[in-house]
Amino acid sequence: MWLWLVLLLSPIIASIPIAVAWEFNRNIGRKLPVLSVVGLFISFLVTLYILLFVEEGRFSYPWLPGIEIAFIVDYLSKYMGVLTGFIAFVIGVYGLEYMKDDYRLGWYWFFFNLFTASMLMVVYSDNLLSLLIGWEGLGIASWGLIGHWFRDDDELSYVGVINRKVGFLKMFWSPSTGGWRAISTIRLGDMPMFFAVAAIFAFAGNLNISQIDWELLIEKIGSFGVAVLLLAFLMGPFTKSAQLPFSEWLMTAMTGPTTVSALLHSATMVAAGTYLFMRISWYIEPWNIHDAGIEFVYLLVLFLGLISSLYGALVALASRERKVLLAASTMSSLGLMFAAAAASKWIGEFAIVVAFWYLITHAFAKATLFLVAGHLIHETHDRFLCGDLEVAKKMKLTFIVTIIATVMLAGIPPLTAYWVKSAMDEVMHALHEVGEAPLFLLIVISAVYSAFLAKFLSMNFVKGRHVHLHLHGGGLMKTGYTLMVSMLFLLLAVILLGIDEHVEEFVKAGFHATSFMVGVLVTVAYAIGFVKPTLETKVGQVLADRFYLMALNDFIVPKIGWAFVTAVDYGNRAIDFFTHRAIPGLFESVSKGIRVLQTGRLSHYVQLALGALMLLLIVVSVAGW
Repeated sequence: MWLWLVLLLSPIIASIPIAVAWEFNRNIGRKLPVLSVVGLFISFLVTLYILLFVEEGRFSYPWLPGIEIAFIVDYLSKYMGVLTGFIAFVIGVYGLEYMKDDYRLGWYWFFFNLFTASMLMVVYSDNLLSLLIGWEGLGIASWGLIGHWFRDDDELSYVGVINRKVGFLKMFWSPSTGGWRAISTIRLGDMPMFFAVAAIFAFAGNLNISQIDWELLIEKIGSFGVAVLLLAFLMGPFTKSAQLPFSEWLMTAMTGPTTVSALLHSATMVAAGTYLFMRISWYIEPWNIHDAGIEFVYLLVLFLGLISSLYGALVALASRERKVLLAASTMSSLGLMFAAAAASKWIGEFAIVVAFWYLITHAFAKATLFLVAGHLIHETHDRFLCGDLEVAKKMKLTFIVTIIATVMLAGIPPLTAYWVKSAMDEVMHALHEVGEAPLFLLIVISAVYSAFLAKFLSMNFVKGRHVHLHLHGGGLMKTGYTLMVSMLFLLLAVILLGIDEHVEEFVKAGFHATSFMVGVLVTVAYAIGFVKPTLETKVGQVLADRFYLMALNDFIVPKIGWAFVTAVDYGNRAIDFFTHRAIPGLFESVSKGIRVLQTGRLSHYVQLALGALMLLLIVVSVAGW
């Protein structure tokens, strides 16, 4: 138990001194961020210990009646834990310099460390209820970090061109808006996910991911019921991992500090959705379940992932902002992870391994590029793609690191992502029951993906507009992204040397003729993207404007929401009118009329009776006539 307490509480406890000191003495507070980084380092050491010395298995502790807090060490969690711990620590080191002059350091470091601890809770939790604690921690911390610069007083923290509009759509977003968009979108997906977890407990009697009997669930609620339950559960991962149509929050999340973007887009927040889908699939073993509902869900995830990936790649190809380009590319990568993991329904466990290794490769490369982007923004005071050969000459290490990260991630043979992408090609090629569409989409996505990575390199260091550099310091920032990119060489060694038996098939796939042809196509696309990084067209503008999908967040959904609120308001007014005015008024009028008739005089009652009799006779006469 102590191992898990140290793992999860070290980052949070270490961030409390600066959070408290910042409110009373900011001079002291500015000296304390290193404590927060120490807390992150302790957690990283614990994840490393779990990887090397803790045997695979479950560790459970009593909690609520029928529910336990359970942690699991398996193939996925032990590697994902180290990935999360290492990336959070390195970004923390980078942040010591990047955030040193910030006006809100106590807030930043507390939420940054809470973010990391929450992700580690998600990574190792076997129990869905305890996992939801970490899941909610990610949500609240993302709101705090994306909207960190809440004053909205710095143009560099915005997304979009300030004051630009397209029709009724405002095409720029502030940090406070970005934070609101993130939390509101994520909550939309979390609600059905919570109900799905409750349904799993009600019907299966178990919340432990590794012990849920899915075949029993199918027997109890049928194929349709399981399909509905799984789709409700996956709404959480879909929104957190920004799959269509829930992608807009990810673009405007770039209003947060670049350190947040790097952590959020590599090993935490958005990766949590894809990782959870892999974990669930690892234990569902859909390849062993012959059920129409399960097959429908996995087919839907397969194509939703591929379509989201293509959308993200096209948006990244046309993007003009450094961080927005990287955000869209992250969405594209997440789509491929979902698609590859969903292919496990037909391929088996190997498809999940491919998706997981792509997650790892993407995490290190994307964290590197985000940290590079942050350093460039610091030195150029510009968040848009800009920089010529002068930038490359004066920031040589940054230039070299960017080259390595882009070519390693692009899928150019024989570098790291090539072997993982080759295995992914093999997975999609083997989907005979589904057809050729998944493989075709993957090839197109791979070419576009390579092109926009080359664009990022070219527009920042070679063919971008000239920009004045403000060189100052940068030692810790350089250390951060240099350490991060070095991990891509370690992954390459693990793959080529066969250190992990799960990835032995990657090398075989890389030597297939079709994989090599795709690798050549990717290389050509990279060269074209580098030589011709921009092409001004109307189509390109639509892509850069993200197909105006922001209308869904900023116009359509709010209008529907206000229409619903207005309808409810008028409904309440109608209920109030009838229950408090109309009906009581009617009773009051009737009672007053009755009291008028009740005079107490016999002659008056005789007159009323005769009048009623005369009226009755008249009615009968008219009816008879």
